[in-house]
Amino acid sequence: MGEIASPSQLRMSLVRCALFTVPLILLLGIGSGRLSGAGYGDPWFDALVKPSFMPGGGVFALVWTILYALLGLALAIVIHARRARGRELAISLFAIQLAMSLAWSPLFFAGHQVQAAFWLIVAMFTVAAVTTILFGRIRTGAGLLMLPYLAWLMFAGLLNFEIGRLNPDAETLAPTAASTQIAL
Repeated sequence: MGEIASPSQLRMSLVRCALFTVPLILLLGIGSGRLSGAGYGDPWFDALVKPSFMPGGGVFALVWTILYALLGLALAIVIHARRARGRELAISLFAIQLAMSLAWSPLFFAGHQVQAAFWLIVAMFTVAAVTTILFGRIRTGAGLLMLPYLAWLMFAGLLNFEIGRLNPDAETLAPTAASTQIAL
């Protein structure tokens, strides 16, 4: 009864945790984007002047799918490190940066708040960087899995900044449903 778990049992425990965290984060991320009308096809977004280095819509879908899967796996690894020092703080900061990430699409796409969305990315990057360091202290692999996310946040921040610079009147580019005028 007092036996320690075998390596295969520990691996299966991590796999079970990842089978929960990866789909959960994927669903949350995809849901946030869908509910806010994110991306190409949105009249407001289509009306924006985009920077020359802006990727196509398919790139965003692919990259975010990969990033959410990596985030879910990194979280599972840290959750699985049950007795690790600083684990609770690392998980709490992960949840905070994830909530910020999920809030970005509604702020940018639904709220048309380009400047506020930029500052949210700055805050998100800061919290995600600290989370990455803490994850890396707990399990090196978990910290490494966070690095592509940090790189993408820097790129997304640059895109957001350039969109704001190129579109100083971004909030008023496309009429909202409440301000639609009908000519008689």
